[in-house]
Amino acid sequence: MNKNDVIMTILKGRTLIVLTLLVIFFSCASESFFTSQSLLLIAKHVALYGILGIGMTYVLVTGGIDLSVGSVVGLSGMIAGLLINHGFTMFGYTFYFSIPVIVLIAIFIGVIVGLINGIIITKFAVAPFIATLGMMYVARGAANLTSNGATFPNLVGKEALGNTGFEIFGRDIAGFPVAVMILIIIAIIAAVILRKTPFGWHILAIGGNERAAKLSGVHVDNDKILVYMFSGACAAIVGIIATSQLVASHPMTGNTWEMNAIAAAVLGGTSLMGGVGTIVGTVIGAFIIGVISDGMVMCGVSEFWQMIIKGLVIVLAVIIDQYQRSLQARMALQARNENK
Repeated sequence: MNKNDVIMTILKGRTLIVLTLLVIFFSCASESFFTSQSLLLIAKHVALYGILGIGMTYVLVTGGIDLSVGSVVGLSGMIAGLLINHGFTMFGYTFYFSIPVIVLIAIFIGVIVGLINGIIITKFAVAPFIATLGMMYVARGAANLTSNGATFPNLVGKEALGNTGFEIFGRDIAGFPVAVMILIIIAIIAAVILRKTPFGWHILAIGGNERAAKLSGVHVDNDKILVYMFSGACAAIVGIIATSQLVASHPMTGNTWEMNAIAAAVLGGTSLMGGVGTIVGTVIGAFIIGVISDGMVMCGVSEFWQMIIKGLVIVLAVIIDQYQRSLQARMALQARNENK
């Protein structure tokens, strides 16, 4: 094994290596880090970043980006809070829905936001960055409009109205967070679709070479729209979980979480250029973000320093990704020359 092979092996396993080093570092830096209570808290945060990151991975794989997911988190949570506390009023009558229906409505809102993003990007040829940046503000404004910027507190519902049980999504079952269970289910489904189905192969092809994919018969626009709808659904699910954990909904919930989603995906090996990405890598990347965030809090690091460090982590991850792609290209060229 030559030098390049060793470097490539390290680069491919960099996510696990970094996660291991971070766990060791914070375990030494803070006595409270490696306790059951702290690990449970980290797991709950990782579940949120992981689900968001999975949706973002699908978008990035196509060569796009979705900056609206953080706002969709807040909007879906506010919709759930509004329906639980105040119901839905029409023609002078107020209707209260069961929790499963409320969850479906909140997810539907996320899907609609994703649908709008996808249509703007594909049918109107607007750059994903611009389209989703605009939708980020629209969704955040809509979240604030639901309550005029106020919080919907104490989302426990009423037995008489049949809308109790919302807090289940933020609880633990047999000591295991429900949020993590949801992450595992979504991760398995997303991984199978990405690697074992024609749809997954198509979106990988779109990110690799969109023109070639179109000439091969791939319905590029339709697949892109579905990808953004999936990202919106993932964001809505995160909004439901986060709101359930707090037993209250606030319009600014999820603010800047799109950065955590992007960071988790990129740290997990998803390329910002498209065509490359794995769900397992994104979940590990989410663990890195969760460990960094909670570890710094336990060590008393300022919130402002946390923002700087997260930003540097994203930049460094992109630099390493570019280096890996360049090294792979050089190794492939060298192999072809040796075979001649």
